[in-house]
Amino acid sequence: MPAGRPALIALTALAPVSWGTTYAVTTEFLPPDRPLFTGLTRALPAGLLLLALARVLPRGAWWWKAAVLGALNIGAFFPLLFLSAYRLPGGTAAAVGSVGPLCVVGLSALLLGQRPTIRSVLAGVVAAFGVSLVVLKAAGALDPLGVSAALASTASMSAGTVLTKRWGRPDGVGPLALTGWQLTAGGLLIAPLALLAEGAPPALDAPAVGGYLYLALANTALAYWLWFRGIGRLSATQVTFLGPLSPLTAAVVGWAALGEALTPVQLAGMVLAFGATAAGQLGSRTRAAGPRGPFSSPTRKGRKDSMDLTGPALRR
Repeated sequence: MPAGRPALIALTALAPVSWGTTYAVTTEFLPPDRPLFTGLTRALPAGLLLLALARVLPRGAWWWKAAVLGALNIGAFFPLLFLSAYRLPGGTAAAVGSVGPLCVVGLSALLLGQRPTIRSVLAGVVAAFGVSLVVLKAAGALDPLGVSAALASTASMSAGTVLTKRWGRPDGVGPLALTGWQLTAGGLLIAPLALLAEGAPPALDAPAVGGYLYLALANTALAYWLWFRGIGRLSATQVTFLGPLSPLTAAVVGWAALGEALTPVQLAGMVLAFGATAAGQLGSRTRAAGPRGPFSSPTRKGRKDSMDLTGPALRR
């Protein structure tokens, strides 16, 4: 593993660790049954803040690319995520997303030309199995709509992760700007849906205001910047194998802060999932591709629009 790679992985891992706290914050501090408003309040303020800091707007094809990524990573993901959070126990809502690594392995083969390895597939299966053990105690009371929303949010985020890796970023644009584009696009997509489906914003007390500030700043602006920065420097599979840290964090928070019990079977599942997360970092290495920065464009070989290169031409 190259020097500095463990630190990069650790920083990127802070994103799913932060997301693992989303479920406790949502259920304990936020108004009930407002998944769209919660997604909007989390995404749009964070996006506008990052845009103000980056001071860079998309150009050319990146207007629609940013919109697509914003829809997958934010606009669809957030409402589905919060719908699952409202309808499932905290650890369960995140744990259902444990199939994310397998989704990314498959999409990486399709869109990035990366052949699945036995190690990555096995690690993905072990991660999903381990996290499922954490959920077993709630299996008899799972809400079908909540589970469907959790699975759909995972599929959306997986597709967004792979496309983010495939398209890279425009020359001269850093991950801060790219994150701001996606959060703003996703927030603008959620806004009319929230107004039509949920009506006027609810009255907010002090805990709700604090919860929304935490979600917008630490849980979204900072966490997504770290996440997209990591996607630019690591392989898509390496990044997504950090995903199980989210349900593990949610389970630990549920135990420590919400009084949810952890059985020996669940603890064994957490060990398996954590081990699969570590194995996922060893099973995929990015190719050396010269001194390009994070989210760099693929090497140009006489092509004007390098953002549309496919398959082997992409930096892993």
